[in-house]
Amino acid sequence: MKKIFGYCRVSSNSQNLSRQLEELKKQGIDDRDIFFVIQSGKDFNREQYKLLKKMVRSGDCIIVT
Repeated sequence: MKKIFGYCRVSSNSQNLSRQLEELKKQGIDDRDIFFVIQSGKDFNREQYKLLKKMVRSGDCIIVT
């Protein structure tokens, strides 16, 4: 069965994820299937991103905000 995941990121704690999270929830994505990161964009060594990559299977969809 195809599953839909969400992924969002901001660069610092001073930025707000709420708008991105709200948009993913409007798409019908469950909280447990949304992965988010508060980290600089200088590299891709992000734990939540790595976890998302382990969860996704062929045919799944990732919506990135």
